[in-house]
Amino acid sequence: MTERLQRRLHQLGIYAALGLLALPALAPLWWMVSTSLKGDAQIYGAGSTSGLGLLPTPAQWHNYPAALRSVPFDQYLGNTLLLCVLNVLCATSSSAVVAYGFARIRFRGRGVLMALMISTMALPQHVTMIPVFAIFRHLGWYGSFLPLWVPALGGVPFFIFLLTQFFKSLPEELAEAARIDGASEWRIFATVMLPLARPALITCALFQFLNTWNDFLGPLLYLNDPSKYTLAYGLQQFMAGIYGGKWAELMAASALFTLPAILLFFFAQRTFIQGIATTGGK
Repeated sequence: MTERLQRRLHQLGIYAALGLLALPALAPLWWMVSTSLKGDAQIYGAGSTSGLGLLPTPAQWHNYPAALRSVPFDQYLGNTLLLCVLNVLCATSSSAVVAYGFARIRFRGRGVLMALMISTMALPQHVTMIPVFAIFRHLGWYGSFLPLWVPALGGVPFFIFLLTQFFKSLPEELAEAARIDGASEWRIFATVMLPLARPALITCALFQFLNTWNDFLGPLLYLNDPSKYTLAYGLQQFMAGIYGGKWAELMAASALFTLPAILLFFFAQRTFIQGIATTGGK
């Protein structure tokens, strides 16, 4: 057996093992898609396992248009995309500014502030949920989108840590050369460091987009107007409302909700992995 053949068999074995390990994670996704293409007879028919068939026979594609008609899907989608854009822009830009300060600017108390910022990552969201809700209600923001995106202006601790490690890994000679040319610290940050930090910035943007896209607790707490519901909260209303018994349509709506996140990860996975792999600190 040649060395090349051994290497290919080794790779094939690795892929087979990874495929088997991925099956438990893919099974719920397959069940959701399969159920979305079934009719009521296949889901509620006689037999305890009638709704667990792997393949719908025949596929009921009309469940998807029916799901879109059952709820104001386009309105929920618009609200969700608006919050995603605001959160991604605010969280990524503000975190980059703070991270650059921690990584490149020496000032008294930098280590203490960095440790304090990192310690907030260990604080569960549910601990601060009530006081934060009281603050936003006192400000008159209850019932609006403001509580769902304004906090991102303060940065995200995980993103700040990630970007700080990335900025530390960049050569100091680049900043020194820009200073010799008369560039200010802001110009160095904007024209030298940010372009080099593109993989890490995209990684933070992906994380923030997915967090906002999947956020259910925030809209549940702060939104009371159905016209402002997001997709995650709107699907819950779909399940709890008059459409609660229509499981095929519910699974179709859930599949449509999940599809953008899956496509985004697949198209950006190379940049995502690069951003994670290049954030090792010195």
